[in-house]
Amino acid sequence: MRTVIYSMSMSLDGYVNGPDGSFDWGAPDAELHQFHNDRVRTQTHQVCGRNLYEIMRYWETPQDDWGPIEHDFAGVWNPLSKIVVSSTLTDADLGPNARLATASVADEVRAITEGVVGVGGATLASALAREDLIDDYSVFVYPVLVGGGTPFFATDVSQTSLTLVEHRQFAGGVTHLHYRRE
Repeated sequence: MRTVIYSMSMSLDGYVNGPDGSFDWGAPDAELHQFHNDRVRTQTHQVCGRNLYEIMRYWETPQDDWGPIEHDFAGVWNPLSKIVVSSTLTDADLGPNARLATASVADEVRAITEGVVGVGGATLASALAREDLIDDYSVFVYPVLVGGGTPFFATDVSQTSLTLVEHRQFAGGVTHLHYRRE
């Protein structure tokens, strides 16, 4: 069985980035970073758009200033199967364990029949939510107001009932809310 999880950081006013596209307010502290490491460790696939994929390429090259948590994340992230939805990237632009989507994001996800599929990116998540393909929403609410940007939740999705599965407050003020579709 396949489980699709939409997981992103969100400002308290509901955005994944600010009006200028920045999300520097979303850098995790050590406790939250370890939580992300453990969460991503359970995934078998990651679906991401071009922007997120290019940001995450950072993890392909170890840095001298990384600590154990960062090295652990790179060790989890790099072997993960990645499906990149982009109309501008080519196969030559992709790193290891990544491939370009050859179908719609919904069809790509439907083709995965087993495992845990992470989805990063509000636009992709909107397309999947419209098709009722998201099973879990994993929201990391940051105590910041950004005043606009890309909304975490799609505005053109029908009402969806969710059940709170887990919640956790991190020392740095971030609240994690994990909901499952009923």
